[in-house]
Amino acid sequence: MFAIESRRFSSKARTLQWIDRYLGVPICLLLTAVRRVGDLVHRRGGAESRQGILFLKLSEQGSTVLACDAVRAAVARVGRSRVHFLVFEENRFIVDVLGLIPPENVMTIETGSAWAMAWSCLRRLREIRRNGVDACIDLEFFSRFSAAIAFLSGARWKVGFHAYHGEGPCRGDLLTHRVLFNPHLHTSSAFMCLVLALNADPAKLPTLPVVPPQSLPLPQFQPEPGEREQLLRILASLGMPEKGRLILLNANAGDLLPLRKWEGGNYVSLAGRLLSSFPEVFIGFTGSPDEAPGIGRLVNAVDSRRCLNLVGRTTLRQLLVLYGLAEVLVTNDSGPAHFAALTDIDTVVLFGPETPLLFAARGPRNHVLWAGIACSPCINALNNRQTACRDNVCMKTITVGQVFSEVARVYQARTQESR
Repeated sequence: MFAIESRRFSSKARTLQWIDRYLGVPICLLLTAVRRVGDLVHRRGGAESRQGILFLKLSEQGSTVLACDAVRAAVARVGRSRVHFLVFEENRFIVDVLGLIPPENVMTIETGSAWAMAWSCLRRLREIRRNGVDACIDLEFFSRFSAAIAFLSGARWKVGFHAYHGEGPCRGDLLTHRVLFNPHLHTSSAFMCLVLALNADPAKLPTLPVVPPQSLPLPQFQPEPGEREQLLRILASLGMPEKGRLILLNANAGDLLPLRKWEGGNYVSLAGRLLSSFPEVFIGFTGSPDEAPGIGRLVNAVDSRRCLNLVGRTTLRQLLVLYGLAEVLVTNDSGPAHFAALTDIDTVVLFGPETPLLFAARGPRNHVLWAGIACSPCINALNNRQTACRDNVCMKTITVGQVFSEVARVYQARTQESR
């Protein structure tokens, strides 16, 4: 079934935040004391990594896509077979789809319960220490949990973001290469800086006199033989003819990160306008199985045979195949916006509580709508993605008319290209 059940993941995310805040602080303080005792014996210096590099990106599959340039830089440095990745088990899929490192180099941590996560983490740490890595690069934004893993990995060089005198959450002094988080640098460039910092003298950080190179195009998802035909059969079974054109709406009807949500009624109105304006177009609503009741109500409200309910009908891999068959995806700032960047679909992304200047997927087929009101963005890495806002005016300010105009423009440009 498609993706992660959003409600279950939302509850899990809150649990992980609680653990990171209330257990992470004393753990990081204890490990900092251990580290400083060790520093009396071991001298810091620049890193010449040759044995292996481990990336930590436990959560957020969308952000993993933004780490492509950083992973490529690590591969160029030590070789593909010596780059490893540690993720939560439900986030492994996107690492495999990117195909930048061997599948056997991807390690996962179970998250079914706190005990399962702790035991799984210990097993992974033992595996990491047994195999040995020279450098551990923490891609998380100020997570105490990942900083502790980096320290316990046994890697000689531990790289990650550090607040210094800023307002970011403190997570002790567990890193050898403490990179200043720059809130004005796109996330893909910020991740690249973590790899570039391996060449720096830790004593001279946070000064890092390098310019991140221009981003390379993202890897493109390639369906296996027969996968496109399988999706076409699914669409045909729902009444879409072979020559129909498909526009997808990711209405995000669940309760995961509700401040990012664009109201469901807006999607209903948008679907109606698109169906009226383009007779050849079919609308497909996507989402996780947990969102099925809410999405079903939206599809019923559209009340058209050309409006398809695709919720729960695809695996996550099949969703990427579906993107390759469609013309445009409309979604809020979420994982699907980044997954879509791995295909040739045009994506219209609605931003509100976070900024596209840092988190939008890069590429000519990514189109952003952002109101840019004075209080937006209110969620960022420095405040641990916490906000006092309870009324997402930033999303409500984006009108159906604005989104329709952008989708129509993009769709018409695509149809002209295909002629």
